[in-house]
Amino acid sequence: MLSKYNPPRSGLATTPPLETDHRTMVPPPVMPHAITRRDDGLHLEWVAGGHAALFPARALRLACPCAGCVEEMTGRPLLDPATVPQDVRPVRLALVGAYGLRVEWSDGHDTGIYTFRWLLDRCPCEACTAGAVPAGSA
Repeated sequence: MLSKYNPPRSGLATTPPLETDHRTMVPPPVMPHAITRRDDGLHLEWVAGGHAALFPARALRLACPCAGCVEEMTGRPLLDPATVPQDVRPVRLALVGAYGLRVEWSDGHDTGIYTFRWLLDRCPCEACTAGAVPAGSA
C-alpha cells in the first residue's frame, strides 16, 4: 500500500510536499445570521445575539448600487433623491446566491443587488460608525 508521502530510500531527509487547499485561500463569504424586512428598513443580525443593525429604508434605497442609480464607469450617482418617496419601504427580499440581497421597493424599483460585503462595510451600528470592530463581527 502506498501512502501520500514516501521518503526517499537514499536516507536523505526531505520535507513532504505541501498540500494546498485553494478553498482556504479565499476568506469565507460574509453572510448575516438573520435578515428581517421591516417597513422602516432592513434589520441584519450579522452574528446570533451579537453584531446587528437596522439599515434605514430610504437611506438604503438612495444608496442603491444598480446601474440605473449609479453611473457604472465613474460611480457618479444618477438617482435624483427627490424622486424617492420619504416613506419608501422594502416590500420583498430575495437572496442572490450566498452573497447578497435583491430588494423590491415600494416605489417599484427592484434591480439593485446589495452584497453582504457592501452592507457590512456600511453597517450603521454604533460600533461600526465609531470605527470599532464589534465583538463577534462577521
